[in-house]
Amino acid sequence: MTEKLILYERDMCGYCEAVKDVISELGTDIEQRNIWENSEWQRQLVDARGSSSVPVLCRETPDGKVEWLSESDAIIRYLIQNCDSTN
Repeated sequence: MTEKLILYERDMCGYCEAVKDVISELGTDIEQRNIWENSEWQRQLVDARGSSSVPVLCRETPDGKVEWLSESDAIIRYLIQNCDSTN
């Protein structure tokens, strides 16, 4: 995988936990940013998306393109399709 993935999440969020469970099951190394632990990460998320709703997956491609994927089901689908080492 040549893109950088960053998961914006927070404590006490069932949707975030579901995404993190899939990340763990896949054995994928993804940077996780808890927006309750770092106000700069929360500001980055709000600046980019206009909201601090989580979970959100940020995809940074080698050519500098940045895409934001929200909704836990969509994030989980993306991870399974693109990060499963058994595929």
